[in-house]
Amino acid sequence: MILVTRYETNLKNTGDTMSYRPNIVNFTLAGSNEKEGLYEFKMSLADGTECRVFSQRNPEWTLTNISRLLTTPCPVCHKDFICKCMDQFHEELLAQIHAKQLFEKALS
Repeated sequence: MILVTRYETNLKNTGDTMSYRPNIVNFTLAGSNEKEGLYEFKMSLADGTECRVFSQRNPEWTLTNISRLLTTPCPVCHKDFICKCMDQFHEELLAQIHAKQLFEKALS
């Protein structure tokens, strides 16, 4: 019984990013500095995780920072304080944003 408990605890805290796949369900503009081409968006994921995304428009759309809002524990490492786990999904999130044209929809 003790071995099972230790095993489950170790599994929970591994931070296994292979099994986690973020899925963007909401993407809204939170603020902007259009003169400088800087934008701030609020992004909600299917699992309830909320993030703040900072982007730069010039010369093309890029994500400069992704920070998880502390409304729910991190889906990767399960910490309820600041972590950098969402940075690991930078390319995957950017691909979803471009595929769903979320920058354009949020600005319209």
